[in-house]
Amino acid sequence: MLREKYSEETEKQMKSFFDSLNERDRRRYAAIEAMKLGHGGQKYISSVLGCHFQTIMAGINEITNGIKTPDDRIRKPGGGKRKSSTLWKTSMKFSLRS
Repeated sequence: MLREKYSEETEKQMKSFFDSLNERDRRRYAAIEAMKLGHGGQKYISSVLGCHFQTIMAGINEITNGIKTPDDRIRKPGGGKRKSSTLWKTSMKFSLRS
């Protein structure tokens, strides 16, 4: 189990800093903090920062395996909302079947 715990003031500062970061930097910061603490660190850091433990796991994976997104992107290509023209075509397919 986790051997040490940060003070309440340090936790507040960590959370404030975490909230100021973009998505990629949040993953990496949470991963670094969890790796510093060792066993139990992921669960503790996820509760302090209010993020999912899988976010921390993704950050650890990026750091340890060198997985990198392009510098001008935060997410890998292909994620996010589909374009409205694509949605319209899809909805028309279903409405024509009725």
